[in-house]
Amino acid sequence: MALIQPPMLTHGGTHPARAFRMMVRDLASGNQGVTEGNDLKVRAWTTPGAGVRVGDGSAVIRGAAWGQGSYTQYNVGDAVVPIAPTGSTGRSDLICLRVEDPEYEGNRNPAADEIGYFHVVSGVSATTTNVPPGMTAIPLARLDLPANTATVTTAMIKDLRRIANPRRDRKLYTAFPSGLSELKYQDNKWHAWPAAARWAVPIPAWAVSAKVVITIAGLRMARADVFASMQTKLGSDLGQNTIIDDNQSSTVRRQTVVVADNITISSEQRNTTQLLTLQTYMSKTETGDLSVDASTSIIADVEFTEGVL
Repeated sequence: MALIQPPMLTHGGTHPARAFRMMVRDLASGNQGVTEGNDLKVRAWTTPGAGVRVGDGSAVIRGAAWGQGSYTQYNVGDAVVPIAPTGSTGRSDLICLRVEDPEYEGNRNPAADEIGYFHVVSGVSATTTNVPPGMTAIPLARLDLPANTATVTTAMIKDLRRIANPRRDRKLYTAFPSGLSELKYQDNKWHAWPAAARWAVPIPAWAVSAKVVITIAGLRMARADVFASMQTKLGSDLGQNTIIDDNQSSTVRRQTVVVADNITISSEQRNTTQLLTLQTYMSKTETGDLSVDASTSIIADVEFTEGVL
Protein backbone atom coordinates (compact mmCIF):
# COMPACT_ATOMS: atom_id res chain seq x y z
CA MET A 1 0.00 0.00 0.00
CA ALA A 2 1.25 3.50 -0.82
CA LEU A 3 1.75 6.33 1.64
CA ILE A 4 -1.50 7.99 2.64
CA GLN A 5 -1.53 11.48 1.15
CA PRO A 6 -1.26 14.29 1.98
CA PRO A 7 0.69 14.26 5.25
CA MET A 8 -1.35 15.47 8.21
CA LEU A 9 -1.98 19.21 8.54
CA THR A 10 -0.74 20.09 5.07
CA HIS A 11 -2.35 23.43 4.21
CA GLY A 12 -4.95 23.06 1.47
CA GLY A 13 -5.03 19.28 1.72
CA THR A 14 -8.02 17.04 2.31
CA HIS A 15 -7.39 14.42 4.98
CA PRO A 16 -9.27 11.13 5.39
CA ALA A 17 -10.65 10.27 8.81
CA ARG A 18 -8.17 7.41 9.01
CA ALA A 19 -5.27 9.88 8.95
CA PHE A 20 -6.59 11.52 12.11
CA ARG A 21 -7.10 8.13 13.75
CA MET A 22 -3.53 7.16 12.92
CA MET A 23 -2.37 10.40 14.50
CA VAL A 24 -4.28 9.46 17.67
CA ARG A 25 -2.63 6.04 17.56
CA ASP A 26 0.83 7.57 17.20
CA LEU A 27 0.27 10.10 19.99
CA ALA A 28 -0.91 7.26 22.25
CA SER A 29 2.21 5.23 21.35
CA GLY A 30 -0.04 2.50 19.98
CA ASN A 31 -1.50 1.87 23.44
CA GLN A 32 -5.14 1.75 24.43
CA GLY A 33 -7.07 2.11 27.66
CA VAL A 34 -8.52 4.77 29.93
CA THR A 35 -6.74 8.10 30.31
CA GLU A 36 -6.55 8.49 34.10
CA GLY A 37 -7.09 6.35 37.17
CA ASN A 38 -10.72 7.25 37.85
CA ASP A 39 -11.89 7.21 34.23
CA LEU A 40 -14.84 5.05 33.14
CA LYS A 41 -15.05 3.09 36.36
CA VAL A 42 -17.87 0.55 36.48
CA ARG A 43 -19.91 0.69 39.69
CA ALA A 44 -23.12 -0.73 41.01
CA TRP A 45 -26.14 1.54 40.98
CA THR A 46 -26.50 3.75 44.06
CA THR A 47 -29.36 1.43 44.96
CA PRO A 48 -28.17 -1.88 43.46
CA GLY A 49 -30.41 -3.16 40.70
CA ALA A 50 -30.43 -4.83 37.28
CA GLY A 51 -27.50 -2.94 35.81
CA VAL A 52 -24.33 -1.00 36.39
CA ARG A 53 -23.19 2.58 35.81
CA VAL A 54 -20.05 3.76 34.05
CA GLY A 55 -18.60 7.00 35.37
CA ASP A 56 -16.97 10.05 33.83
CA GLY A 57 -13.81 9.73 31.83
CA SER A 58 -12.14 9.18 28.50
CA ALA A 59 -10.25 6.48 26.68
CA VAL A 60 -8.27 5.55 23.60
CA ILE A 61 -9.55 2.50 21.68
CA ARG A 62 -7.20 0.95 19.14
CA GLY A 63 -8.79 -0.38 15.96
CA ALA A 64 -8.76 -4.14 15.55
CA ALA A 65 -7.54 -3.87 11.95
CA TRP A 66 -4.07 -2.65 10.96
CA GLY A 67 -4.22 0.88 9.54
CA GLN A 68 -7.56 1.54 11.24
CA GLY A 69 -5.90 3.81 13.78
CA SER A 70 -7.26 4.62 17.23
CA TYR A 71 -10.43 6.33 18.44
CA THR A 72 -10.96 8.67 21.36
CA GLN A 73 -14.18 8.59 23.34
CA TYR A 74 -15.29 10.34 26.50
CA ASN A 75 -18.25 10.00 28.84
CA VAL A 76 -19.85 12.75 30.95
CA GLY A 77 -21.91 11.69 33.95
CA ASP A 78 -23.04 8.17 34.81
CA ALA A 79 -24.03 6.00 31.84
CA VAL A 80 -26.50 3.26 32.79
CA VAL A 81 -25.85 -0.22 31.35
CA PRO A 82 -28.67 -2.78 31.84
CA ILE A 83 -27.68 -6.34 32.78
CA ALA A 84 -29.93 -9.32 32.14
CA PRO A 85 -30.78 -11.43 35.20
CA THR A 86 -29.31 -14.91 35.59
CA GLY A 87 -31.27 -18.13 35.69
CA SER A 88 -30.52 -21.36 37.48
CA THR A 89 -26.78 -21.03 36.80
CA GLY A 90 -24.36 -18.17 37.27
CA ARG A 91 -22.92 -16.14 34.42
CA SER A 92 -20.02 -13.78 33.70
CA ASP A 93 -20.53 -10.69 31.52
CA LEU A 94 -17.84 -8.42 30.09
CA ILE A 95 -18.51 -4.67 30.09
CA CYS A 96 -16.51 -2.86 27.42
CA LEU A 97 -16.33 0.42 25.56
CA ARG A 98 -16.81 -0.51 21.93
CA VAL A 99 -16.41 1.42 18.69
CA GLU A 100 -18.33 0.04 15.71
CA ASP A 101 -17.06 1.97 12.71
CA PRO A 102 -19.05 1.06 9.56
CA GLU A 103 -15.90 1.53 7.48
CA TYR A 104 -14.62 -1.68 9.12
CA GLU A 105 -17.60 -3.52 10.63
CA GLY A 106 -21.37 -3.36 10.98
CA ASN A 107 -23.75 -0.94 9.32
CA ARG A 108 -24.26 1.83 11.87
CA ASN A 109 -24.79 5.32 10.51
CA PRO A 110 -22.47 7.89 12.14
CA ALA A 111 -25.03 10.61 11.42
CA ALA A 112 -27.77 8.89 13.40
CA ASP A 113 -26.38 5.96 15.43
CA GLU A 114 -24.04 5.59 18.39
CA ILE A 115 -20.70 4.53 16.96
CA GLY A 116 -19.04 4.39 20.38
CA TYR A 117 -21.10 2.72 23.11
CA PHE A 118 -20.92 0.59 26.24
CA HIS A 119 -21.33 -3.02 25.20
CA VAL A 120 -22.07 -6.18 27.17
CA VAL A 121 -20.49 -9.44 26.02
CA SER A 122 -22.64 -11.94 27.89
CA GLY A 123 -21.61 -15.42 28.96
CA VAL A 124 -17.83 -15.10 28.91
CA SER A 125 -15.41 -17.27 30.88
CA ALA A 126 -15.06 -16.41 34.56
CA THR A 127 -11.38 -15.67 33.89
CA THR A 128 -11.91 -13.35 30.89
CA THR A 129 -9.90 -10.13 30.94
CA ASN A 130 -9.89 -9.12 27.25
CA VAL A 131 -12.49 -8.38 24.58
CA PRO A 132 -13.15 -11.01 21.90
CA PRO A 133 -10.62 -11.07 19.03
CA GLY A 134 -11.48 -8.77 16.15
CA MET A 135 -13.59 -6.41 18.27
CA THR A 136 -12.55 -2.76 18.46
CA ALA A 137 -13.10 -2.23 22.18
CA ILE A 138 -11.42 -2.00 25.56
CA PRO A 139 -12.51 -4.01 28.63
CA LEU A 140 -13.82 -2.05 31.61
CA ALA A 141 -15.09 -4.71 34.00
CA ARG A 142 -16.26 -8.30 34.30
CA LEU A 143 -19.43 -9.11 36.21
CA ASP A 144 -19.40 -12.47 37.95
CA LEU A 145 -23.08 -13.04 38.63
CA PRO A 146 -24.41 -15.88 40.81
CA ALA A 147 -27.47 -17.91 39.89
CA ASN A 148 -30.97 -16.44 40.19
CA THR A 149 -29.69 -12.88 40.43
CA ALA A 150 -31.28 -9.70 39.07
CA THR A 151 -29.25 -7.30 41.21
CA VAL A 152 -25.61 -6.37 40.55
CA THR A 153 -23.63 -5.53 43.67
CA THR A 154 -20.14 -4.12 44.07
CA ALA A 155 -18.77 -7.53 45.10
CA MET A 156 -19.71 -8.92 41.65
CA ILE A 157 -17.67 -6.31 39.71
CA LYS A 158 -14.09 -7.10 38.69
CA ASP A 159 -12.29 -3.96 37.48
CA LEU A 160 -10.40 -4.64 34.23
CA ARG A 161 -9.44 -1.11 33.25
CA ARG A 162 -5.90 -0.32 32.19
CA ILE A 163 -4.39 3.11 31.69
CA ALA A 164 -3.23 3.66 28.13
CA ASN A 165 -0.10 5.60 29.08
CA PRO A 166 0.44 5.60 32.85
CA ARG A 167 2.27 8.61 34.24
CA ARG A 168 5.55 8.09 36.03
CA ASP A 169 7.56 10.39 38.24
CA ARG A 170 11.10 9.45 39.21
CA LYS A 171 13.49 11.42 41.41
CA LEU A 172 16.86 10.77 43.01
CA TYR A 173 17.61 11.97 46.54
CA THR A 174 21.06 11.95 48.13
CA ALA A 175 22.48 12.32 51.61
CA PHE A 176 26.05 12.52 52.90
CA PRO A 177 26.61 12.16 56.67
CA SER A 178 28.78 14.99 57.94
CA GLY A 179 30.44 12.89 60.64
CA LEU A 180 30.50 9.54 62.39
CA SER A 181 27.08 8.19 63.41
CA GLU A 182 27.09 4.80 65.17
CA LEU A 183 24.37 2.32 65.96
CA LYS A 184 25.73 0.33 68.88
CA TYR A 185 22.60 -1.18 70.26
CA GLN A 186 22.20 -4.96 70.37
CA ASP A 187 18.62 -4.93 71.66
CA ASN A 188 16.34 -6.67 69.13
CA LYS A 189 14.65 -3.33 68.40
CA TRP A 190 14.10 -1.00 65.45
CA HIS A 191 15.85 2.37 65.36
CA ALA A 192 15.38 5.39 63.08
CA TRP A 193 18.92 5.16 61.70
CA PRO A 194 20.90 6.40 59.89
CA ALA A 195 19.50 9.85 60.66
CA ALA A 196 20.98 11.25 57.42
CA ALA A 197 18.60 9.04 55.41
CA ARG A 198 15.66 11.42 55.67
CA TRP A 199 13.91 13.11 52.75
CA ALA A 200 10.61 14.95 52.27
CA VAL A 201 9.04 13.28 49.23
CA PRO A 202 6.03 14.81 47.40
CA ILE A 203 3.58 12.13 46.26
CA PRO A 204 1.64 12.86 43.04
CA ALA A 205 -2.16 12.92 43.27
CA TRP A 206 -2.35 10.13 40.67
CA ALA A 207 0.20 7.74 42.19
CA VAL A 208 -0.98 4.27 43.22
CA SER A 209 2.40 2.60 43.74
CA ALA A 210 6.03 3.44 44.33
CA LYS A 211 9.29 1.66 43.73
CA VAL A 212 11.81 2.73 46.36
CA VAL A 213 15.48 1.75 46.20
CA ILE A 214 17.90 3.09 48.82
CA THR A 215 21.60 2.39 48.44
CA ILE A 216 24.09 2.92 51.25
CA ALA A 217 27.59 2.98 49.80
CA GLY A 218 30.30 2.70 52.43
CA LEU A 219 28.27 1.31 55.32
CA ARG A 220 30.81 0.78 58.09
CA MET A 221 30.98 -2.26 60.41
CA ALA A 222 33.29 -2.73 63.37
CA ARG A 223 34.04 -4.41 66.71
CA ALA A 224 32.45 -7.82 66.00
CA ASP A 225 30.16 -9.73 63.64
CA VAL A 226 26.98 -7.88 62.65
CA PHE A 227 23.47 -9.23 62.16
CA ALA A 228 20.87 -6.57 61.42
CA SER A 229 17.93 -5.67 59.19
CA MET A 230 17.01 -2.49 57.33
CA GLN A 231 13.73 -1.38 55.76
CA THR A 232 12.34 1.69 54.09
CA LYS A 233 9.61 3.79 55.67
CA LEU A 234 7.51 6.09 53.46
CA GLY A 235 5.12 7.93 55.73
CA SER A 236 3.65 5.07 57.74
CA ASP A 237 4.24 2.40 55.08
CA LEU A 238 7.04 -0.04 55.88
CA GLY A 239 9.01 -1.83 53.20
CA GLN A 240 10.53 -5.28 52.99
CA ASN A 241 13.36 -6.23 55.35
CA THR A 242 16.88 -6.47 53.97
CA ILE A 243 19.27 -8.57 56.08
CA ILE A 244 22.81 -7.46 56.89
CA ASP A 245 24.72 -10.60 57.88
CA ASP A 246 28.45 -9.99 58.26
CA ASN A 247 30.93 -12.48 59.73
CA GLN A 248 34.27 -10.73 59.45
CA SER A 249 34.91 -10.47 63.17
CA SER A 250 36.51 -7.34 64.68
CA THR A 251 38.15 -5.71 61.68
CA VAL A 252 36.79 -2.39 60.45
CA ARG A 253 35.21 -3.00 57.05
CA ARG A 254 32.72 -1.43 54.65
CA GLN A 255 30.11 -2.73 52.24
CA THR A 256 27.30 -1.48 50.02
CA VAL A 257 23.76 -2.30 51.11
CA VAL A 258 20.67 -1.95 48.90
CA VAL A 259 17.21 -1.73 50.47
CA ALA A 260 14.27 -1.89 48.04
CA ASP A 261 10.54 -2.48 47.93
CA ASN A 262 7.29 -1.87 46.07
CA ILE A 263 4.95 0.28 48.14
CA THR A 264 1.22 0.71 47.59
CA ILE A 265 0.20 4.35 47.97
CA SER A 266 -2.93 4.83 50.06
CA SER A 267 -5.54 7.41 49.08
CA GLU A 268 -4.66 9.43 52.19
CA GLN A 269 -1.06 9.81 51.05
CA ARG A 270 -1.74 10.98 47.51
CA ASN A 271 -1.08 14.66 46.87
CA THR A 272 0.81 14.99 50.17
CA THR A 273 4.45 15.17 51.18
CA GLN A 274 5.70 12.22 53.22
CA LEU A 275 8.98 11.48 54.94
CA LEU A 276 11.11 8.75 53.44
CA THR A 277 13.51 7.27 55.97
CA LEU A 278 15.37 4.10 56.84
CA GLN A 279 15.04 2.13 60.02
CA THR A 280 17.46 -0.49 61.30
CA TYR A 281 16.95 -3.51 63.55
CA MET A 282 19.93 -4.61 65.64
CA SER A 283 19.94 -8.24 66.69
CA LYS A 284 21.29 -9.48 70.02
CA THR A 285 22.79 -12.53 68.37
CA GLU A 286 25.87 -10.55 67.25
CA THR A 287 27.62 -7.68 69.01
CA GLY A 288 29.13 -5.70 66.14
CA ASP A 289 28.36 -2.03 65.45
CA LEU A 290 27.08 -0.27 62.37
CA SER A 291 28.09 3.25 61.44
CA VAL A 292 28.09 5.83 58.67
CA ASP A 293 30.49 8.73 58.31
CA ALA A 294 31.75 11.38 55.90
CA SER A 295 32.89 8.59 53.54
CA THR A 296 29.36 7.20 53.24
CA SER A 297 26.92 8.09 50.46
CA ILE A 298 23.19 7.39 50.71
CA ILE A 299 21.08 7.46 47.54
CA ALA A 300 17.29 7.09 47.33
CA ASP A 301 15.71 6.31 43.96
CA VAL A 302 11.93 6.83 44.08
CA GLU A 303 9.55 6.20 41.18
CA PHE A 304 5.79 6.70 41.43
CA THR A 305 3.47 5.01 38.92
CA GLU A 306 -0.12 5.74 37.99
CA GLY A 307 -2.80 3.05 38.04
CA VAL A 308 -6.56 2.66 38.10
CA LEU A 309 -8.36 3.75 41.23
